Amino acid sequence: MFTRLLQWAKQLKAEAVTLWFCYRDPRTPLIAKILAIGVVAYAFSPIDLIPDFIPVLGLLDEAILLPLGIWLTLKFVPKPVLDACREQAAQWLAEKHGKPRNWFAAAIIVVLWIAAAWLTWVLCRQWFFA
Repeated sequence: MFTRLLQWAKQLKAEAVTLWFCYRDPRTPLIAKILAIGVVAYAFSPIDLIPDFIPVLGLLDEAILLPLGIWLTLKFVPKPVLDACREQAAQWLAEKHGKPRNWFAAAIIVVLWIAAAWLTWVLCRQWFFA
């Protein structure tokens, strides 16, 4: 079972890299590009929106949301584009480039966390200290 899980994780990583190549391909339809940008930004962000140390929810994004996003996006990518991008992704991973990093997405996640903390502070001050 553990080897199946590792295989699934490798395939998920490969599909995320495939989406990275898909959103850069001019033949990819606009809806697929928009979805791919969102999925790739989140998949390759070095910071999780929901940190892994939060019980259940921390792993929910990697176990459910990310695979669903990849699956949905791949449905909108034409087969010839998908085949070419999968080949590029396999070559990228074979050359040990690893997964690309998306620091812009990490910055957005940090801003979201700061905004949530600020909103919590404002609401707590209003409700409990007014």
